[in-house]
Amino acid sequence: MGFMNDSDWHFLEGLLAEPCRNKLQLLANVRLNRFIADAAALCRPEKVRVCDDSATDREFIRLRALDTGEEQALVTPGHTVHFDGFAHGGRHDQARDKENTRFLLNEGEDLGPGFNTLPRPAGLVEIRERLAGSMAGKEMLMRFYCLGPNDSSFSLPCVQLTDSPYAAHCGDLLFRPGFDTFRKLAGGENFFRMLHSAGRLENGVSADVDGRRIYVDLAEELGYCVNTQYAGNSVGLKKPALRLAISRADREGWLAEHMFLMGVHGPAGRVTYFTGAYPSACGKTSTAMLPGETILGDDLVYIRVLDGVARAVNVEQGILGIIEGVNREDDAELFRVLHRPGEVIFSNVLVSGGRPYWIGMGEELPVEGVNYAGPWYQGMRDSADREIAPSFRGNARYAIALDPLSNLDPRADDPAGVPVGGIIYGGRDSDTAVPVQESFDWSHGIITMGAALESETTAATLGAQGVRKCDPMAILDFLSIPLGRYLQNNLRFGGKPHRPPRIFATNYWLKDAEGRFLNHKLDKAVWLKWMELRVHGEVSALEGPTGRVPRYEDLERLFRQVLGKSYAPEAYREQFQIRITRNLAKIERILAFYEKVPDLPREFGEILAEQGKRLAEWQSRKGDVLNPSDLL
Repeated sequence: MGFMNDSDWHFLEGLLAEPCRNKLQLLANVRLNRFIADAAALCRPEKVRVCDDSATDREFIRLRALDTGEEQALVTPGHTVHFDGFAHGGRHDQARDKENTRFLLNEGEDLGPGFNTLPRPAGLVEIRERLAGSMAGKEMLMRFYCLGPNDSSFSLPCVQLTDSPYAAHCGDLLFRPGFDTFRKLAGGENFFRMLHSAGRLENGVSADVDGRRIYVDLAEELGYCVNTQYAGNSVGLKKPALRLAISRADREGWLAEHMFLMGVHGPAGRVTYFTGAYPSACGKTSTAMLPGETILGDDLVYIRVLDGVARAVNVEQGILGIIEGVNREDDAELFRVLHRPGEVIFSNVLVSGGRPYWIGMGEELPVEGVNYAGPWYQGMRDSADREIAPSFRGNARYAIALDPLSNLDPRADDPAGVPVGGIIYGGRDSDTAVPVQESFDWSHGIITMGAALESETTAATLGAQGVRKCDPMAILDFLSIPLGRYLQNNLRFGGKPHRPPRIFATNYWLKDAEGRFLNHKLDKAVWLKWMELRVHGEVSALEGPTGRVPRYEDLERLFRQVLGKSYAPEAYREQFQIRITRNLAKIERILAFYEKVPDLPREFGEILAEQGKRLAEWQSRKGDVLNPSDLL
């Protein structure tokens, strides 16, 4: 079997039923065997189940999640609900734990400011102490997955060990099966490893969440997670594996990004593929799911240059999405899938009469039920005298596979990936950026649209309204390499394809002086069609100081064709004014944010300075507002 020694195999043999032993023998992988033997000796499960890609093993995990109480069945066949802790018990586990998510670094390694790190020897001692005996009396599940399509140059094999059937069930919905991929490794060592324990459970939820830890060992490409069930922590192939992939991509010269991947349908049946990075609550999923277009993925992509072409794949095969605001009118296809029979895991929603409910679903909500607080009734208040919402704001979620979506792109599993025509960076900005614009070139887009990406807080959910946070490429929380090097990698990548993707920026949140939105929620469909035409050089653009903006006649035609409505010149003028003073203020904010970031690319300051100079020159001629007609 290739374990470290015979005693290791003898120990593990007592935990494995014969079919499981046969599966490990079939893989004949020394590194894998050592991993499971060490994890079992550390966590001390009652038994170990090695799961392959079969429907039998998938169904076992689904049913086991119900048996343990981590999920509860709902009325609709295949639907279940999971809670990440209960507020009335003081156990909040409804979000990523940034403070206790750390990188383990060897002596002499340094990621720079802004990273939570620990010396690797001390970190390993701590995490192993917390994992010691954590699976006593429980079953360790061994799940194999493949990040990216199977049998592809993008494929990254992964194995996760967990005592949480819920985490394994999520993984089965979100990721491609990987047991056969491991067979084809033929003993190779090129795979990521994840070890997770939900820890002690009470009423089906992690009881010791104060002791949760999520540690990433970059040297070993291994993620550890303990005392948490929240999927962003416990499903190791989500954000922990993104951190490992960013580090791997840095070494190998490709990009691992926090982006959607979609097909925008152009004239004569043409499909042009776009990736897009949006911070939370800025329109990422609603863009990827636009009616009339096709989705490949909503969260993570790998981008490589193959035969001179930038090509991308969806890392996943499912969606772990925020459900707040998903309704029949705005999200018809997603709403349909969430109500049809079939596998859906809801989390942190309100359950009443065996059905899930959430804020913004477009239906009257029940006045009582069970939610993240436990038994709930309308008007219920917490210990700080704050009203408890029906579902957890911002992190009530759903997990589904992509297959049931009728708008799934037919190339979603293409092992060669799809050619990337454009990259979109979208932020939330009430008073500065125009709804859509194109960069002058790759470097200008990476710096002024990607590295300078901002999101604006809203008073309803995040505190003071209008506070802007810089979130480069919407990936700041997941970086595993220094930010300066990450930006340099992105700049260099543009020189690898024969023709780099065009770069665009969108802003769906522009408001007038009275605080009314200047864009309708479906106007983004027009911006996408304009970008698609720009990729193929089929419409011209106006050269502004911050980028290229659409001409009125092109948008007027697209509004009629796409949305069947008129588009007034007055609306165009108000939306596409260049607000010079505010754009200059943004440059100052971005420079202040990067002031302490070491090893910034030389182009960074130069490109921002050039943009500031262009804005200042226009300001001297036109004042604070530059109208699109001035660019003709």
